[in-house]
Amino acid sequence: MRHQPRRRFGQHFLTDESVIAAIVSAIAPQRHDLVVEIGPGLGALTRPLARQLDHLQVVEIDRDIVARLRTMFPPERVTVHEGDALEFDFSALGAELRVVGNLPYNISTPLLFHLAACASRLRDIHVMLQKEVVERMVAAPSGPEYGRLSVMLQYRFRMECIIAAPPSAFRPEPKVESAVVRMVPYARLPHPARDEELFARVVAAAFMHRRKTLRNALREYFCAADYGRIGIDAGLRAQNLGVEDFVRLADEVLARQEIRQETG
Repeated sequence: MRHQPRRRFGQHFLTDESVIAAIVSAIAPQRHDLVVEIGPGLGALTRPLARQLDHLQVVEIDRDIVARLRTMFPPERVTVHEGDALEFDFSALGAELRVVGNLPYNISTPLLFHLAACASRLRDIHVMLQKEVVERMVAAPSGPEYGRLSVMLQYRFRMECIIAAPPSAFRPEPKVESAVVRMVPYARLPHPARDEELFARVVAAAFMHRRKTLRNALREYFCAADYGRIGIDAGLRAQNLGVEDFVRLADEVLARQEIRQETG
């Protein structure tokens, strides 16, 4: 059975056996692991994972592929969830969940944030992404790739790029290089923000105009004199700050809000 890749789903099917073997080896699945695969496609990763696991769960949006997978694998070995991964409740599958997959590149960033929201239920994540996105995820402060995505994911995960894949590893070939990233949630956040929603807003505001200094980018939150007390140079730009710096800024905003509430 041949399947015509659908552009609207961003389908690029992994076919390179050496890359597939490298990914499975990096995941190192154990028989009783709780594993869910996002976007199993034609089963390149599904088949070797199903052989090594008691049970595998997969999430697939393409109804034709869903029907194909349900024919390929018995339900007692592979549970196929039909639906959009962006709307799927991964936390409902259980604790210590391991997430794997070749993610559609057109929704990779929102999908990463969706997974981050249930990080406390995850053991680890091994996903294939556009290499450029992986470089942004793991980038260090002051580098050209460092940005909002770097800060928001590094707040919650330890990450490393572990496998590179050329366009020729897929059918059809994408126009970009690809890479697999390993993401492991922190058991205890190294720099916990008192209000994570406020932290996210401060980070977004700081990176909205990358070339602006903090003095200008965060004018809504701070005046120039505030930065000396906080211990951060107002002349820096967002890409110069580490996760802990953004946490300090967000906690300062929260402290001010609390003072205003107390004083009426």
